[in-house]
Formats: sequence, C-alpha cells, structure tokens
Amino acid sequence: MRVILHGGAGGVPDEPEPRQSVLDEAAEAGAAASTPLDAVEAGVRVLESSPRFNAGVGGAVQSDGVVRTDAGVMTSERAVGAVCSMPGVEHAVSAARVVMEETPHVLVSGDHAVDLAAAFGVETGVDLLTDETRERYEAESPPDGSPREHLEWLETRFASGADQVGGVGDGEEGTEADGGETDVGGDGKSKRGAPDHDTVGAVASDGETFAAATSTGGRSFALAGRVGDVPQVGSGFFCTEAGGASATGAGEDITRVTLTRRAVDLLEEGVGAEAAAERAIAEFDDVTGAEAGVIVLGDEEVGSAFNSAGMQTSVATSE
Repeated sequence: MRVILHGGAGGVPDEPEPRQSVLDEAAEAGAAASTPLDAVEAGVRVLESSPRFNAGVGGAVQSDGVVRTDAGVMTSERAVGAVCSMPGVEHAVSAARVVMEETPHVLVSGDHAVDLAAAFGVETGVDLLTDETRERYEAESPPDGSPREHLEWLETRFASGADQVGGVGDGEEGTEADGGETDVGGDGKSKRGAPDHDTVGAVASDGETFAAATSTGGRSFALAGRVGDVPQVGSGFFCTEAGGASATGAGEDITRVTLTRRAVDLLEEGVGAEAAAERAIAEFDDVTGAEAGVIVLGDEEVGSAFNSAGMQTSVATSE
C-alpha cells in the first residue's frame, strides 16, 4: 500500500514539527490498511482527531458559532460518497463512506447526514470546538439576526485565519475585504486570525486500485451552512483508474475550476503525478489568482504542488 496525505495549504504553521508528526502517524496508519479505501479513511481519521488541523476537532467556526464538517471519498471504480454541513461529527470521512456503501446517493447534507452517520455507527454529538476556537470566535462579537446581518459581520472576517489560505501569516499585514488593514499584533500575527490549518486529504493505492478522500471544517468565519469544494466530486477529490487527487485551499475557487478532476485528467493523458500536480496548480493560479494545493498519486509516483506559503505532506509505503 502506498499513501500520500496533506495537512492543508496555507501559511506556514507556528509549530510545523508536531503537525508533521501527526501527518506521519496518519500516513503509517493508512499504509497499514488492507485496501485503498481503508487506507484513506484510516489516515484521514487520524488528522480529524487532531486539533492541529482544520478537520473534525478544532475545525473552523461558522458565523453562528457552530463547527460543521464536510468530506468526500471516491474509488477508482467510480464509487463515491460525500457529506456536508454536519454539526458534531468528528469523523466526516467515515460518514462519507457510509453514503458510498449504504445508500444509492452521492451526497447527503446537514442533520440528515448526521442521522445517517449515527445509524451506521459513526459517533455524533461530538463537541468540535476547542478552547482556542471558542475564545477567538467569541472575541469577534458574533452576529445575531438574519443571514443578511451574518453576511455583514463576515465581510471582513471570512477566511481570515492566520494559518489559512487567504489569511495573514507571520509578519504579514493583510488587507481585509473592505480594503482596511488587518489588526496585526506585536508578534506579527493577525489578532483576528482563527486557528485553522485548512483541509486534510489522502490518496492511496495497492498497485491495482486507487482511493481518494478529503475532509474539512471549512474556512474561518464563513456564513452558517457554507459548503466549499471538499464534498464536491472533481473539486475536493477525484479518482479514476489512472490515479487520484485531493485538494486544499480556497474552496470557492477550487470548485470553479474542478481542480482535482484536472489533475487526474492529466494522469489519464500520461503525465506523471508530480508534473500533473504542478500543471494543475499553475493552471489554477492563472485562472483564479487564489491559493491552493493538491496531492496526486498515479501508477508510478506520488506528487504534490501548492502556490501558498506552505503545505505539509507525508508519504508511506508498505509491502
């Protein structure tokens, strides 16, 4: 089994070594699995349980103070399952697998997805907020009232996490949506920055078949109910007999260009995994000007590329 995982494209994290250790643990868990689908689920579950990543526990908080998780899985046989907008579900990747294996559908959303996950043994009702995410959200004078009022509140906050795509990294002064400067503290970090590290994902192969999975808590201070690229086939994840890909970054823009579908299309054209990742990100950058990353696994090699400040990955192989 060969597996590659990513921990999100965005700024360079304050503590890269502990995050890399969790990624390496996740990769080893995936490599020890018996099938590619088991491998991507096992690896992503490790990342969903770590508050160092923006998936599951410690995920991004939406405008109403709730963490909602999304995920998608796909195999090279074109089996697909996805879930979105789920409160209280740590292991969204397992809920996505339930949709794939137990329903005739591709995507199930919201409370119905939560109920479905619970019916098949996926734990629900989990408190996904950490002390840090709760405190940072409360410090932002959360909105009340209608979605219009929520939109006014998030206009200068959406995706403003210091470690997230579109956010303010160490020592950088960012520009908010209204053109005003971000409030930067003496340590060089945005005082507004939410502790997000973006989407996580995995691609695995046993030498014959492939599987891809992506999981997220979304982007910081998004409108309640917002869903990005992650659970959308061809955007957050994609897989065929040629290989698989998982994306991370500016979700709306990833969706507009179906980033992972493009990367896998290149594999099908005979392009190697590294070159496919690099070309897909270069084309994405040209079209959108936004930041993203992608991991790709083909028959012969693994590849990754990003146009953000950083993206941590890990690769593991077993006999």
